[in-house]
Amino acid sequence: MRNATDAAQEMVENLTLVRNKVRQEQITKELLDITGGVEAMNT
Repeated sequence: MRNATDAAQEMVENLTLVRNKVRQEQITKELLDITGGVEAMNT
């Protein structure tokens, strides 16, 4: 039973890392879009 618990915890940790990476990529894309829009307005 301990192995199953450890495996489940490891899976949760891995999925959390994947979720955070995807979220950070989305945030970065939005910031780049905003920055690009501001630069376009200033030229």
